[in-house]
Amino acid sequence: MRVHLGSDHAGLELKEHLLNRLADRGYDVVDHGPFVYDAEDDYPVFCLRAAEGAVADAGDGVPAVGVVIGGSGNGEAIAANKVRGVRAALAWSDETARLARQHNDANVLSVGGRMHTIEDMTRFVEVFLTTPFSDEERHARRIALLADYEKTGNLPPLPPSAVGRQPGRDDA
Repeated sequence: MRVHLGSDHAGLELKEHLLNRLADRGYDVVDHGPFVYDAEDDYPVFCLRAAEGAVADAGDGVPAVGVVIGGSGNGEAIAANKVRGVRAALAWSDETARLARQHNDANVLSVGGRMHTIEDMTRFVEVFLTTPFSDEERHARRIALLADYEKTGNLPPLPPSAVGRQPGRDDA
């Protein structure tokens, strides 16, 4: 599996650590930067490239995911999710990393370099990489709804239980 990495200065240490660790475990790792510490760098520059790389490879039939790393991981997940075809998830525990793959078939993982130890973040990434998508119908259906919206911009139809309700008025 190919793993595309991108970070900002706050995630640089973990990115460098993951380059070697994942390569040692047989992953094909692509480093999209940054390559030097610069406290003024802009995470979208690197995270968009990592996300695009993961989607492009998957489109070419190459099994691939992305891992984006920043201070909190929030901005990096937002940036990655701007790329068509990306389902980026922020992980803060083993369970969120596992569920990102198992239930959401996430293809990009985001982690916060200032939120956890390097050991914990490494474990989140490894859990993400080794967890398969469940292929359960309900999860596949939900992902298809998101993909259709991304493609068409049309909201999915409301379920029968919501028809006739007025958002914000019938919630009391």
